[in-house]
Amino acid sequence: GESGTGKELVARALHENSPRADAPFIQINCGAIPENLFEAELFGYERGAFTGAVSSKPGRFEVADGGTLFLDEVGELPKDMQVKILRALQDRTIDRVGGLTPIEVDVRVIAATNVDLQKAVAEGRFREDLYYRLNVIPIQLPALRERVDDIPLLVEHFLAKFNTRLGKAVQRVAPEALAALLEHPWPGNIRELENLMERSVLLSEGDTIGVADLPGLRPGGG
Repeated sequence: GESGTGKELVARALHENSPRADAPFIQINCGAIPENLFEAELFGYERGAFTGAVSSKPGRFEVADGGTLFLDEVGELPKDMQVKILRALQDRTIDRVGGLTPIEVDVRVIAATNVDLQKAVAEGRFREDLYYRLNVIPIQLPALRERVDDIPLLVEHFLAKFNTRLGKAVQRVAPEALAALLEHPWPGNIRELENLMERSVLLSEGDTIGVADLPGLRPGGG
């Protein structure tokens, strides 16, 4: 799904409504970790494995044992790490950096991406065998512009959330303001709507949000 469609929320919901709910939910953003630190972050390391490794440390796979490991932006995985993750998924074991003994792990992996992985496979940027290992049950999250019926429910949710967080008492969104929200194309999806509602609640001086309280948003989706 596109950025901002709620992939992390879906991953958490899958975890919290599964037999693994009492075990850890561990998230790692594959696009935010320097390539030279990736292996240590995922698989951990032993003391003395490299300069600065003054003690042993478990990686995300170990910490998530019994639970769920959420690989966000999996399309950003470096090619050498794709091989090592594939082995971990196939063998259900990992090797710490500097370690000599494989460690068994029981982890359910959920992966998310905003890129076309089939295209990435065709272009040689993503391993085909890892793609099929991950793509057991694909879930496509539609963009917010394709699910406008959800907008009123999301608006109510964000009103309650930000009233509580910001100490405000906004009760409603005016009909013309809701119409503007329904017509907006939402390139940033739910994340954009959440950000807009937070600003609107924060800046509102009354109990109703009108069109004038929606920064940058006007009727007609402008």
